[in-house]
Amino acid sequence: MSTKTKKLKEVKIEEREYIKKKKLKNEKPVSKKNNLTKAEKTLVVKPNENIAVKLSPKSKKHKIGILIRFVRKISLSAGKYCFIFLYYLFKSLCSLLEFIVLSVRKFIRYQLQLVRTIFHRKKTPSDRRESVKDLHKSRFLNKRLRLIIILILLISLASFSTWLFWGLPLPTKLLESKVPVSTKLYDRNGELIYEIYADKRSSPVIVDELPEHVVEATIAIEDKDFYKHHGFSISGITRAAYNTLFKQKLQGGSTLTQQLVKNTLLTPERTIKRKLRELALTLIVEVLYSKQQILELYFNQIPYGSTAYGIGSASELYFNKNANDLSLAEAALLAGITAAPTKYSPFGVHPEIAKTRQEIVLNRMVEDGIITQEEADKAKAEKINLAEPQKFKAPHFALWVKELLADKYGDVMVEQGGLRVTTTLDLDLQEYAEATVSGELSKLKKQNVGNGAVLVTRPGSGEILAMVGSKDYYASDEDGKVNVIFANRQPGSSIKPINYALALKDKKITLSTPLADVPTCFSVYGQKQYCPVNYDGAFHGAVHPRFALGNSYNIPAVRVLALNGLENFIDFANDMGISTFIDPNNYGLSLTLGGGEVKPYDMATAFGVFANEGVKVPLNPILKVTDWKGKVYEEVNPDEVDGTRVIDPEVTFLISHTLLDNNSRSAAFGSSSYLVVKNHPEVSVKTGTTNDRKDNWTIGYTSHVLAVVWVGNNDNSEMSGAVSGVSGASPIWNTVIKYALDKAEKGLYNEEDDEHAWPEQPEGIVGRNVCTTTGNLPGSPDAPECPTRFEYFLKDAVGANIESGQKDVEVFKDTRQLANEEALPEQKEVQNHPFLIDPLGTLVCLDCPIASSSARISYPLTAVPR
Repeated sequence: MSTKTKKLKEVKIEEREYIKKKKLKNEKPVSKKNNLTKAEKTLVVKPNENIAVKLSPKSKKHKIGILIRFVRKISLSAGKYCFIFLYYLFKSLCSLLEFIVLSVRKFIRYQLQLVRTIFHRKKTPSDRRESVKDLHKSRFLNKRLRLIIILILLISLASFSTWLFWGLPLPTKLLESKVPVSTKLYDRNGELIYEIYADKRSSPVIVDELPEHVVEATIAIEDKDFYKHHGFSISGITRAAYNTLFKQKLQGGSTLTQQLVKNTLLTPERTIKRKLRELALTLIVEVLYSKQQILELYFNQIPYGSTAYGIGSASELYFNKNANDLSLAEAALLAGITAAPTKYSPFGVHPEIAKTRQEIVLNRMVEDGIITQEEADKAKAEKINLAEPQKFKAPHFALWVKELLADKYGDVMVEQGGLRVTTTLDLDLQEYAEATVSGELSKLKKQNVGNGAVLVTRPGSGEILAMVGSKDYYASDEDGKVNVIFANRQPGSSIKPINYALALKDKKITLSTPLADVPTCFSVYGQKQYCPVNYDGAFHGAVHPRFALGNSYNIPAVRVLALNGLENFIDFANDMGISTFIDPNNYGLSLTLGGGEVKPYDMATAFGVFANEGVKVPLNPILKVTDWKGKVYEEVNPDEVDGTRVIDPEVTFLISHTLLDNNSRSAAFGSSSYLVVKNHPEVSVKTGTTNDRKDNWTIGYTSHVLAVVWVGNNDNSEMSGAVSGVSGASPIWNTVIKYALDKAEKGLYNEEDDEHAWPEQPEGIVGRNVCTTTGNLPGSPDAPECPTRFEYFLKDAVGANIESGQKDVEVFKDTRQLANEEALPEQKEVQNHPFLIDPLGTLVCLDCPIASSSARISYPLTAVPR
C-alpha cells in the first residue's frame, strides 16, 4: 500500500472517530451539575455550519409578560393619554432590550463555536489559517458589537433623559416666589383694613424669626429626617413604590424638599414621570440651597387651606395673629394641615379632624424628643380661639383705594405684588361713623329713610378720615354695595354757598345787600315761568345775604344766581371741585336750589375750599405705599400738600363766618338745633333738602375737619315730610363731626391743630355797622339815622350801596300790600312808603305787609342769565 493511500486512510479514520465522538457528546444528557450557561444549553453545534441563534420561547414570553404587566399596573392610575404614551415607550424599550439580548447571545455562540472548532480537533495547516482568520474576524466583530451596544445605550440614555427632563423648570425659580403676595391696606395707625389677592393670600415670613416649636412641629410630622437626608427618604420611596406596584395606588413618600418642589415647580398630576422629575429637582435643590433656605421657602409657599399660602397667611387667617406669636398648640394645628389642607382645615366641614391631627403632631414631637409629655398634654388641653371669618373693614373705602392702586400700578401688581399701603383712614372714626349711620337710620324707618353716607376729611391736606358709602355694605335689599359718596344726588340748598361766594367775589353783593324775598316768577320768552318758593312757604321781604344764606331762603338765592349768570356759576362751581355741572343749556335758575346733581365726594372738595381759605386741595386716601420688603413707591407728607387757589381768603372768611353764625340761621332752625355742635362753636355748616324730599344733606367744617352727610333712598323714593334740614342728616353729622373734632383737638391728626379753629380774619376784611333794613352805612344821604347791626365786608366793597328812601308806591287798597303789574286800577292806590331797590331792580316796600304768593312779581328775562 502506498504511502499516499495510507495517509488518506488515516485521515478518514480520524474523521469518522471525530464525528462519532461529537455525536456521542451531543447525545449526552445534560447533567444538573454541568457548568454550561443557559445560552450554551440552547446551542446546536454542527461542523462547518453557521451558528443559529434560538431564544427560549418560554423565557421570551416570561420576560415580556413581566414588562407588559408592569406597564398595565402603571397605566391604571396614569390616565388615558399617559397610558398610551407609557405603553409605546415600554414597548420600544422591550424591543431594544430584545435586540441587545439577541446580539449578545449571537456573539457568545459564535465565540463558543470558534473555541470548539479550534481546540477539539487536530488542525491542519489550512484549519489553522482559517482559525487565524476567524480570530481576526471575531475581534473585528467584537469591537463593532461593542460600539453598537455603546451607541444604543447612549441613544437610549439621551432619549430617556430628553423624555424626563424636557421642559424641566430651573430650581432657581424657587427664589422667584411663585405664590402671589397679597396687598394689605392699613389705616393711618397701622390697623389692617383689607387684604387684596387674586385667589391666593400670602404673608412672607423669615424662618429665623419663627419660634422654634413652629419649625419643629412641621418637621416632626412631615419629615423627621429633614436634617439628615439629601432630598429624599429611601423608606418613603420604598413605601410609595410598593403601594404603586402592588396596590395600584399612587402614594407619596415626599420629604419637605420634595413637597416644596412639587408645589412650586411642577404640575400637580400624579404620574411616574412627574415623580422622577420631582426626585431630580429635589437633589438639585438640596445642592443649591441650605436647609434653612429650604425651610423658609417651604413656610412661605406651601398651602394651608382656604386661600392661605404660607404659614404667615395661615396664622392670620386662623388665629388673626402673626406667625411669630404662635403658641405650641397653634403651631401643631397648622403643621397638621399641610398634608391635606381641605380635610384638616379647622374651617372645614369636620373641624374635629383638625384637633385629632393636632394631637398626632404633638405625639410625634414627644416621640422625637422635641417636647416632653407634659408640654404635649398642656398644648392638647389649651383652648384654641379660632378667628371669626371677618368681613373686611371700611368696604367702600377699601375697594375704592384698590381701584386707585390698580389704575396706578396695574391689577397684577395689586393682587400679587405684596404692596403695603398706609391709608389716611382713621379706623376708629370709621367704625364710629358706621355705627352712627346705622343707629340713626333705624330711628327714621317710619319716615321711609333707608340709606345714608358719610365722608370725613382733613381739608388742609385732603386726607380722608372716614368714608361710609351706605348704611350696610352687605344689605342687598338696599343696594348696599353702591358707594353713594360717588353717586349723583341732588344737593338741595347745600349748593347755595358756592353761588353766594361767586357774587361776593365779583362784588355784585355784600353781606348787607338786601335781596327781595317776595313772590316772584322768573319768566323767559318761550319757556315756562319759574316761581320758586321758600321751604317754610313764607316770604320775608328785604333780607340781607347773611340771613338769606343762614336761613336757606330760596328766592334770594335765585336772585343771586340771576345776578351771577348761569354759565359763570357753572364755571366757578367746576373750579371749586364740582365735576357734574357741564353744559349750561341743561340747567336753569333752579340750579342754585339743587336742580342739578352732584357727588358727595365733590361737595367735600368744594367746601374744603372754604375751610382752606380759598385753596382747593384734592382729596387723598393714601399716605404711603411700599412693597412687602419695605421698598417705598410713594409717600405723602400731609403738611406739604400743594393746592390750587380758587378764591381769595377774604371771600371764604365771609362765607364761613356766615355759616357758623347761629343767629343768622335761628329764624329757620332755632338756636339749639343739631347744627350747633357742643363745645365747638367754630363749626360752619349748611343743610340741603330737595323739594321732593328725595335727598337730605348736612355739610359742615372747620379748618381741621370737614364732614359731609347724606340720607335718602337709593331707589329715589321720597322720604316723609317729617325729614328736614334738622331731622334727617343733621343728627348723624353732629355726632360724627363732634367725635372727629374731639380727636383733632388731641392732636391725633396733626400735633399743630389748635383747640378751636375759628376762621382767621384776613387783612382785606373790615367790620362796619350798617342799617338793619337797607344795609347801607348809617349817616349816608339814604339813611341819616337807622337801627344798625355789625357786618364784615371786603375793604373795597363796604355797605349795600343800594337806592332807598321814601317814595309814592302803588298798593292794594284792601291789603296794603305792594301791588303788582297785574292789579286792576280800581284795586290799587298810591301811598307814600319807605322803600329800597334790590340789585335786580325789584322795589321793596319796607313797611307794607309782605305780599302773598297770589301777588307775585313777574321778573321778565330775555334769556336765562349766562
